[in-house]
Amino acid sequence: MEKDFDIDIIKSSGKRAKFSLDKLRNSLKHSGADHNVVEKIVDQVKDELYEGISTKEIYNRAYALLKKNKSVFASKYKLKKAIYELGPTGFPFERFVAALLEYSGYKTRVDEIMNGLCVTHEIDVIAEKNGTVTVIECKFHSEEGRNCNVKIPLYIHSRYNDVKAHWGTKKKEYKELDKGWVVTNTRFTADAIAYGKCVGLYLLSWDLPLNDGLKDRIDRLGLYPITVSTLLSNREKQFLLSRDVVLCRQLWKDKFFLDHLGISNTRKGKILNEIKQLCNQ
Repeated sequence: MEKDFDIDIIKSSGKRAKFSLDKLRNSLKHSGADHNVVEKIVDQVKDELYEGISTKEIYNRAYALLKKNKSVFASKYKLKKAIYELGPTGFPFERFVAALLEYSGYKTRVDEIMNGLCVTHEIDVIAEKNGTVTVIECKFHSEEGRNCNVKIPLYIHSRYNDVKAHWGTKKKEYKELDKGWVVTNTRFTADAIAYGKCVGLYLLSWDLPLNDGLKDRIDRLGLYPITVSTLLSNREKQFLLSRDVVLCRQLWKDKFFLDHLGISNTRKGKILNEIKQLCNQ
């Protein structure tokens, strides 16, 4: 059995942790790269490790090696970082969450005002499916290493209860109110998870629920954010986001946006080929 190096690395949160070859290998496999490519990159990264290296440096090196091999591998590998790049505001992330739900059969509305029994509330996403309505609040962090603590679900649960109390007075006029969701692009603390479970809030994060977190849903459905592209510039990505094109799948459908950007036919072909592979078109 292969042993990890006894090397401390610095995580994005600033905490120290032991380097794990298995974690690096699994993240590379997740990109779709085959065994030989993965092992070659693991060996190269391993040779460049040193005490106190940051996870960011390790990521950048692995990403560069993947991109050199095949851009679509690098795109999938950078998924977590790409979601951070939906910022700095949380609005594109709200659109992204709504788009994910729409491809799962929901009808969604973004930034809606809902009445509570006490006050009105601006709700990030309202989703309807099978005669029920789900109220969803999104918590976006643009900085890596920041997690959602228990204050977030506490606050959102109180807002949901106010909406639910008003909803209960108008049963004849409304569909059934299902439950409240909290969605974040990072992770929840243990206390936040415990509280959500206790009060019946549905928590969706990068890796929660197990095997059905954001990363799992995105990979399973091929719903990658436009920011994963290794071929589009930051300016081009911001142009697309400003026009509510948050998914690669949306750009595949509305290719004319690439013409608006003045992209050459040759480069356009490469971008569309990358998107085709990502979306399994």
